[in-house]
Amino acid sequence: MDYKVSTGKDGNREFVSIYFEGKRYRLFNGKSIGLSLKASENLGLLTSAFELKLMEGWRPKKKKGKPVETIEISFTNRLRIQSEEVQNGRYSHHHKRDCRWVVKEWEKYSTLHNLTNKILSQISFGHLDSFVKQSKWSPRTQKNVLTTLRCLVKDDKLNQIKAKRTKSVLHKPIKDVPALLNDIKEFNDVLYVCCLLTYGCLLRPHQEIRLLKWEDVDLDRNIISLSGERNKSGRNRIVPIPTYIKRELSSRYTEVNKYVLRDSLTPYSRDYIKVLWKRYKVQSTILGDGITLYSLRHTSALHVFQKTGSLQKLQQVMNHSDLTVSLTYLRGLEIQQLDVNDLPTL
Repeated sequence: MDYKVSTGKDGNREFVSIYFEGKRYRLFNGKSIGLSLKASENLGLLTSAFELKLMEGWRPKKKKGKPVETIEISFTNRLRIQSEEVQNGRYSHHHKRDCRWVVKEWEKYSTLHNLTNKILSQISFGHLDSFVKQSKWSPRTQKNVLTTLRCLVKDDKLNQIKAKRTKSVLHKPIKDVPALLNDIKEFNDVLYVCCLLTYGCLLRPHQEIRLLKWEDVDLDRNIISLSGERNKSGRNRIVPIPTYIKRELSSRYTEVNKYVLRDSLTPYSRDYIKVLWKRYKVQSTILGDGITLYSLRHTSALHVFQKTGSLQKLQQVMNHSDLTVSLTYLRGLEIQQLDVNDLPTL
């Protein structure tokens, strides 16, 4: 959404306020959309009419005669407004969190450099560049800050900033998955089921598995079905259930409206799985360096690609939005790209 509709009051005069392309438009009647209605007559109806027109593609424009009153707002306020839109929208928890954090960081930076009330055109490229590339942040964090800024405010000045290139991280596969799963099972049964589903069905642990209900599991058809609202990609997801997971789930089935990980009508908290993994990691004697909960998913992806050799099947099983995401993901896995016979000999 590239606009925001609200209402305001100038003295005793009510108006519809439309924020579009960094400018604020005050509209006291519906003439611009062919409607004979004043804000003073029915502000709510007029607001709804403008919202409908905006959804249909109409955009506010300056008139040749008397121009529509516009108020260009500061860059700081633009970030706040757009972040508020994100918080109220259907975005991921992590994106909402990143937007809140970046706005707070910019507020501190802008206060320090007297930029709080400056519009974007008054802020130098150097200030924006130095904000993104603060030494207290790693290259990966700097890249995330820049990406979030670009999501909140679309402007060529932000596109000119080049974040430092981050070094690729190699996700090493787990060498003995059964041994690791057995060790986890002895530690905690909930974590075991979560890890089993992460590896066997390639579901994401903190969201998809934590919120998985028995109504999502069809043991007769051997599939798990998740609607677009329940997964990261925003698309419907259907994954097959391997035999060893079906046996485990069949012995645990309770009621259709309860959660799989928790025999309850309410799920575990957002950080519950993360805390369990941290506790397991502290006491584990077989967990190798660099192995995380997501290593189970990485290992499974590696096995799928090695068995099929198909990037398209990897995309489907990982539920990635497009092949580019899958290719990027694959580059981070420990996959041999050259055979020893490809190397030069003496």
